Amino acid sequence: MDIQHAVAQPTVIHRADYRPPAWSVPDVALAFDLDAAATRVRAALSVVRNGAGDLRLDHEGPPPLSVAVDGVAADWRMEDGQLVIALPGDAHLVETEVEIAPDRNTQLMGLYASKGILCTQCEAEGFRRITPFPDRPDVLSRYRVRMTADKARYPVLLANGDPVGAGELDDGRHWAEWHDPFPKPCYLFALVAGDLRVNADTFTTGSGREVTLGIWVRAADLPRTAHALDALKLAMAWDERVYGREYDLDVFNIVAVDDFNFGAMENKGLNIFNSRYVLADPDTATDVDYDGVAAVVAHEYFHNWSGNRVTCRDWFQLSLKEGFTVYRDQGFSADQGSAAVKRIEDVRTLRAAQFSEDAGPLAHPVRPDAYQEISNFYTATIYNKGAELVRMMATIVGPVAFRAATDLYFDRFDGTAATCEDFVACMEEASGCDLARFRRWYGQAGTPRVSASIDHEAGSGRATLRLAQHVPATPGQPDKQPMVLPLRLRLFGAATGRPLTDERLVILDDATDTLVFDGVGERPVLSINRGFSAPVIVESDRDAADLAFLSAHDDDPFARYEAMQQLMLDTLVAAVVEGRAEHDAVLAAVATTLDAAGLDRTFVAEAVLLPSDAFVGDQLARVDPDAVFAAREALHRDLGVRLAARWRAAYAERPAVPYAYTPAEKGKRRLRNAALAYLAASGAPDAASLAFGQFEAADNMTDRLAALQTLISLDADEGEAALDIFYNRYAGDPLVIDKWFQAQALSPRADTTDRVTELARHPDFAPANPNRARSLLGAFGVNQRAFHRADGAGYRFLADQLIGLDKLNPQTAARLLPPFGRWRRFDETRGAMMRAELERIIAVPGVSKDLFEQASKSLN
Repeated sequence: MDIQHAVAQPTVIHRADYRPPAWSVPDVALAFDLDAAATRVRAALSVVRNGAGDLRLDHEGPPPLSVAVDGVAADWRMEDGQLVIALPGDAHLVETEVEIAPDRNTQLMGLYASKGILCTQCEAEGFRRITPFPDRPDVLSRYRVRMTADKARYPVLLANGDPVGAGELDDGRHWAEWHDPFPKPCYLFALVAGDLRVNADTFTTGSGREVTLGIWVRAADLPRTAHALDALKLAMAWDERVYGREYDLDVFNIVAVDDFNFGAMENKGLNIFNSRYVLADPDTATDVDYDGVAAVVAHEYFHNWSGNRVTCRDWFQLSLKEGFTVYRDQGFSADQGSAAVKRIEDVRTLRAAQFSEDAGPLAHPVRPDAYQEISNFYTATIYNKGAELVRMMATIVGPVAFRAATDLYFDRFDGTAATCEDFVACMEEASGCDLARFRRWYGQAGTPRVSASIDHEAGSGRATLRLAQHVPATPGQPDKQPMVLPLRLRLFGAATGRPLTDERLVILDDATDTLVFDGVGERPVLSINRGFSAPVIVESDRDAADLAFLSAHDDDPFARYEAMQQLMLDTLVAAVVEGRAEHDAVLAAVATTLDAAGLDRTFVAEAVLLPSDAFVGDQLARVDPDAVFAAREALHRDLGVRLAARWRAAYAERPAVPYAYTPAEKGKRRLRNAALAYLAASGAPDAASLAFGQFEAADNMTDRLAALQTLISLDADEGEAALDIFYNRYAGDPLVIDKWFQAQALSPRADTTDRVTELARHPDFAPANPNRARSLLGAFGVNQRAFHRADGAGYRFLADQLIGLDKLNPQTAARLLPPFGRWRRFDETRGAMMRAELERIIAVPGVSKDLFEQASKSLN
């Protein structure tokens, strides 16, 4: 079959084709007559000519009921998804009326229903599903919104901005009006109507203004909102202190809904959240969940300036708001606990999601040049790598100049739609640094690889460090220029363990560079890319002894962790490639870390965890998932057996009761649960009873879920019993049942593929809910052993599920497809089976452009 001819090719949008809009829309008045089955939307647009051309309003849905210009019925036509009106002159009032059906909107874009709540999601191109409008981020408007609805079903009516009026109507209906005085693109429009309760508070800004805060949820969820509200107040104070950004409206509202494609959305003054990132209490949320709630609340709040007050000129500039805001929320989270551990967590996420993206067929620059469906570019490259670009600039220009640059950026572009180039130019202007070559990071995909080797002349006391960089080819970019890499490094004495140099920031901006250090009296050990100062892969001549040394002596926490991880990786790769199973160096390094006095327990827990199967596979030219799993399990077991006394000592260090969400207590829980996993891996005869005892006695979800995950990995009766108890205890709580599905989908057991196939038929598996789809299908896709089962059952199962899901929610389906894209990295048989499933997906009649783009690119 010729796939290229069997499926119509979607339109490709190119960055080079950007043109300013022909018409601007300075003011918008919207009137909603709300009903789940049939909502009427009347829009009045004040349009002003901005250039040559007709007025083009993007529109996806039934034809308008009426279109008028200056009060007179107008001639209009539909053309390529746009309502086109030929307008004379320079200014008009354009009025339209449409009817939409929120309860049939399974795509969860535009206005839709979520368990009785009406809500919106308009980023990136959802507003056109509500009313005809120039749906692009460089059209900024002031909005006035009036809502009418049945008061019994929708007693709460919320929109962007500040409330300006409300009242009662006949027949049990009521109305509310909101006004947002700040110009914004339509992707930031928001509306919520439903039976909601509020956890309310106030925040006083630095200038003395009192802001009313509200976390809006269903009545049953109200007790689980305190943590989100506390995080919001902390974020508001932090943004004033660190960036000088004060909130600008009289109210700030957050609404939690169960059906949401994203984590949350930063709509001006009315953030709409996936309930996963609002609801938290000790019985239902883990420490990781608590961290996630705080981080996402902060992220969306920080968007008020980095995204809302200053927005994107076009969607190719998406990282302008997302990368910068991720960097900001990472800084906030680092200040709430251990900065070192936060950096480790961020890098682990980057490597798991973005490095693999850079190494596959879906690799793209931080500022892409083209797309078919913009929702496919909400990726780890845009968000996480984009944040690393901001971090590198902050490192290069220094903290004082960086703050001056962000002030300049916010002041200069307030109320406008800016570009990545504008942001970099502010960095240059405020610091005096030339970042012309740094801009390559925005246009080149791929993860740079840095080789580092050091020679020492004992007689002269001279050490010579040779650095070289290479950026691998990526789709459409076979030849790369050198990147600008800020590398923090230091030398330590191999014999004494003392620092031989101060930390130095080296800017590697050519293919190669050589540095000479004098006065080095003993053999040096190189600590490089300290703090992960550049998002690169380092290849050095450090041997196992050097890495073990750094894991014990390096004074940079990230470098210390990195040395341990590299030692583990080298050991596992050697086991897979050469059949060597020499674990002594890892055993000694882990023992040293466990025995070290004064180390943060959370850091210790991070340092002793083995790299994932997927990360080990990323180091191999050809991935053998069975060999990787066997090598990792062997090391896991050996560490468990030979360090059993230390694991039992760590397990005996019980956290405080009752549960306390503090850095110290989080560290105790994390290390204790890592110790439990090692005891289980060792084959200890009491491992199942220890885990089951913890499962039953736990007063918090962190310990209960960790025990469940440990039990699932064992072939023990207690595992099945724990699954039943867990399900029955939390039936009806969708966020916790998501954990039940996910734990089974991530299980390392040989029967996981069969179990997941059965779970897809479970009455509680509802793929139309993105959280539920991600909990089972997303988790299964990253389970390297289960997904890549030799008979191809995992491939067939996931492809079947994505084909079905695509008919309901193309965005979610497309985001779950990337595991298929690594087919070239596996053996010929597995690769052929994955490729066949990709071909089957794109050949499905009516396949969405979301899924088609991801699958077709994965084949190329």
